[in-house]
Amino acid sequence: MALAARLERFLNQQGIAYKELPIHRASSLDAAISQLGQSRQDVIRATLLIDISGIVMVVHRYDSTLDAEALRQLTGRHLQPLTAGQTMRLFSDCDPGFTPPIGNAYELPVLLDEGIAQAEQVVFSSGTDHSLVEMDARSLRLAMAGSREGKLAIRGPGNDGTREALTLAEVANKLKKLYRLPPMPALALRILRLTSNTEATARELAELIEFDPSLTAQVMRYARSALFNYPGQINSVQEAVTRVLGFDRVAHIALGIASVRAFDVPRAGMLGMDNFWRHSLYCAFLCQRLAPYCGADKGLAYLCGLLHNFGLLLVGHLFPAEFKELNRLREANPETSMQALEQQVFGQGNEQEIIAVGHGAIGGILHRLWELPDPVVKAAGVHQQPGYHGEHENYVMMVQLANALLKQKNIGDEFNPDDIPGLLHGLNLESAMIDELISETEQVAPELDALALSLTT
Repeated sequence: MALAARLERFLNQQGIAYKELPIHRASSLDAAISQLGQSRQDVIRATLLIDISGIVMVVHRYDSTLDAEALRQLTGRHLQPLTAGQTMRLFSDCDPGFTPPIGNAYELPVLLDEGIAQAEQVVFSSGTDHSLVEMDARSLRLAMAGSREGKLAIRGPGNDGTREALTLAEVANKLKKLYRLPPMPALALRILRLTSNTEATARELAELIEFDPSLTAQVMRYARSALFNYPGQINSVQEAVTRVLGFDRVAHIALGIASVRAFDVPRAGMLGMDNFWRHSLYCAFLCQRLAPYCGADKGLAYLCGLLHNFGLLLVGHLFPAEFKELNRLREANPETSMQALEQQVFGQGNEQEIIAVGHGAIGGILHRLWELPDPVVKAAGVHQQPGYHGEHENYVMMVQLANALLKQKNIGDEFNPDDIPGLLHGLNLESAMIDELISETEQVAPELDALALSLTT
């Protein structure tokens, strides 16, 4: 028999046209697809999930991975994968590993990832290890009658078994090996130590910065930018400190610039260095503007915004292959949460529970090892956690609110919705503050863009 018995009976009874694609016996569905030599974009597959309310079949493209958060939002259910034993009992007429994605044949409710119903044709498992099924769009719609459609999957191959998945323990071990972690650059360390000295002077800071010609040029460019509209000439870093920027602001921007040199990360892509600097500078600007209204230190708020995303740079530095994949998935899935993408890239495959790593968490680890101020450590470590309450929560929420507002300008690595009213309430801010912040950001956007570009060239 070329098709599993229940699948064949269902298709014939419903008068649904299909084409059998005989193949040599295959050890897995992946091997079966490889025999055809056609694009995997045409192949769909089934993932079976269960909770106390029962079993659900999710049908999605073969080169995609389910988005657990999207599933939870669509269904309101906390679904878990079926075990191999449960699957075999349910699909007793099928060969192991060859589950057909036609839930109606097995009386299962189906969730269908968006776009599949509009495909001109699809290929999928027949339930046997020696054939596949090809079906056109009309037949597929008939076969999927009654299914519920939604955006349920992350596009892209992800962890498809071609490389070993990184577990949380493996990442932790790599982070604990200090020789693998980039140390804080010497100049950044000297700036950090200087800022911790309450008696440090503008002259000492200027002399330290002027030790590095590139950093000097960048600080001077910053001070001369239209962000500050200083009417006179600025001829030295010390003048930039005393006349325009102030000690803390110069120290923090210099610390950020010097620290980034620890990382070897590509410039291109949504997560590359170009967009990192743009995002960081915008976030720092907004956090500094929010600070007086939130009982926070302006300098620390600026530093929290500037350094909160260093975890992404650490990912790119330590795990270049995974970072490249994460960058590709971010561009292919603009509406998917960053946490979901990181779960796919930094997780366990097969039937094991996906383990999220999160660039925020490892960025916080790095900041702690570099002995940065506690609010900076906390803002980096938990900025991906909605509803955070705890130590330095005002700094965390300022970063979260700044990022939420920046999404409206397509700036940053997250584009899924935020609870802006909740963040305003947590920071004791009025909703009118939003319009004011957006207006101020738009006014300085050209200067921030120019500064970001200068920091990567």
